[in-house]
Order: sequence, then structure tokens, then C-alpha cells
Amino acid sequence: MEKEPILTVKDLSIAFHMYDKGLEQYDLKVISNLDLDVYPGEIVAIAGSSGSGKSLLAHAVMGLLPENALLSGTIAYKGKILDQADKEKLRGKKLALVPQSVAYLDPLMRIGTQVSGKGAPKKKVTLQKKIFQRLQLKENVEKLYPFQLSGGMARRVLVSTAVLSGADVIIADEPTPGLDLEMALETLKIFRELADEGKAVTFISSEIEEMLRTCSRMAVLRDGKKVGEIEEEDLSQESIMKAIAGGDE
Repeated sequence: MEKEPILTVKDLSIAFHMYDKGLEQYDLKVISNLDLDVYPGEIVAIAGSSGSGKSLLAHAVMGLLPENALLSGTIAYKGKILDQADKEKLRGKKLALVPQSVAYLDPLMRIGTQVSGKGAPKKKVTLQKKIFQRLQLKENVEKLYPFQLSGGMARRVLVSTAVLSGADVIIADEPTPGLDLEMALETLKIFRELADEGKAVTFISSEIEEMLRTCSRMAVLRDGKKVGEIEEEDLSQESIMKAIAGGDE
């Protein structure tokens, strides 16, 4: 593993500017002072109960937070601190997200165009076909629209899109729900191969077995705060459950 991280999150806090019933304004803080480094060649799992801030962290890195979000701290790619314009420029090229919701697929665009890009070179189209075959997506899927896919098919398409992006940072947010065991394991294997190629992979999951099978280390979030990190040699079902539940304090 190289010494310098590809992705660095430093002192990240996120709040949402809200209105109560009397139209009084207030800021709802959802992530507080979070630090995270992800190095090339590793998979860092993000664990935590529902509402702990896992997906918000992913959306902050990708520049996908809503307009009422207030962000402080820094997010850096290869040492360069990113502003919103930088994130938008890098998104889909150097930073790739496998989103939790399949609604991220464009409903008006055929699948092949979404995965490979319009007018993709032959080499990329060939690679897309190989990935589809590996994830048991039939060749005709590239001609379909998202509404014609099952939930599991849509998830496999989203994984394919991230793989084909060639991004250095890949954030997979709950990528396996709706997949059978064979496809879930194949998806995890693909993420491991990407890390072995030197990518920095962040894997968000609520499935402990998947995290144990895949990750190099784990960051644990609770109530919007990082409450600990578990190194690979200390990873176990017991240590993860204890950290998530708060037994580490």
C-alpha cells in the first residue's frame, strides 16, 4: 500500500438548513468532524446503523448533497482539496459511485449508452460486454431502458458503470441488496480486483459477512461521528457489532 492516500476526508461536518413549523430556521447537524483516508490498493468498509451518516459521506465526496446542505472541513483527491466544481469535473471519471438507489439511472437513456458512454470506443464497448457477461447480464440488456430492468439487474448495471469509469476512487453504497449469493460474491470479487489494480475502494454495507470477506479495514460511524477504526487483523463479527452498538466506548 502506498504512503499517500488517494482520498482524504478531514474534519468533515454536514448540516442541513431547515425550517420548523413556525418557519423558524435552524441547522440540523448530521455528520460531525469526520476524518477518513483511503489508500490505493485497499477497501475501506464504512459500517454503522441506519442514519449514522454512511450515505451522506458518500454524497459529500461526490458533490451530490442537496442545496440546503452546509459542509465544512475538506475533501481531497490525491492531495488536492476539492470544491464543488472539482467534484463535478471528477465525478464519473476519477470519482465513481455505485449508488444505493437504482433511481440514479437515467430513465430516458438506453443502458448501453449509460454504461459505456455515447460513441464509446470499440475497446470500451468490448469491455462492457465482458463485464455484463460476468455479471450475468444478457447482451440485449444494453438496448433496454431502466424501467425494463429488475432491481437486481439495475444494481449490476450500476456496478458495471463504476468499473468502466476507470476511476481511482470507487464508493460502493450498499451494492448487493437484491442480488443472489452468487452475484453478490462476484460483485465483491470485482471490488477486490479493482483494489488490487491500485484503486481506492470505499464499501458501505450493512452486511457484516460481506465486510469481513472484502475489506482491508473498517471505519465505524454512529450518530454522524466516526467512533473508531478496526484494522484487518482485528476484524471479526464480534468487534464490528461491539463498535456499532457502542461497546467500544
